[in-house]
Amino acid sequence: MEIIKTLIPDLLIIKPQVYYDERGYFFEAFSSPLYNELGLETGFVQDNESKSKKGVLRGLHFQNPPYAQGKLVRVVHGSVLDVAVDLRKKSPAFGQWHAVKLSDENKVMYWIPAGFAHGFLTLEDDTILLYKCTSLYNNEAEGCIRWDDPDLAINWKIENPLVSDKDRKGSLFKDYVSLF
Repeated sequence: MEIIKTLIPDLLIIKPQVYYDERGYFFEAFSSPLYNELGLETGFVQDNESKSKKGVLRGLHFQNPPYAQGKLVRVVHGSVLDVAVDLRKKSPAFGQWHAVKLSDENKVMYWIPAGFAHGFLTLEDDTILLYKCTSLYNNEAEGCIRWDDPDLAINWKIENPLVSDKDRKGSLFKDYVSLF
């Protein structure tokens, strides 16, 4: 397994060792001892899965403490542009974002620790995204920053994505008060 550090502290890209043969492929997506050895929180308590058609944008979602979620994200079918925004006010990267393409072909995973907003844009029809979470979903702790926030200036590479009303009405980053 290859761990690639991003320019944002603690935000990691994980490339598993994939074994291919005439039958198909195999890879280990999660191993508690290995992740613990890497210093990653592995107390996963919930798995989430979403299926979306091409052009759907979900996010930027987060949960405030004490229900903040770390997420291990991967795509099992299709592809996404996956984005994480650092919401940790004491972080040198506060307000910065990083994007990575996740697909069923590249098998890349994204470790997004607690204290980040998360969103993704589906690049293909019938894209299925799976993510493990370190905390259970809590509606009272949920937050959302607008995907098209002008201060964040995320390059989603799309002009008119399909976005939910909730995501369209998210907060602006300049109005966000960090609890992390």
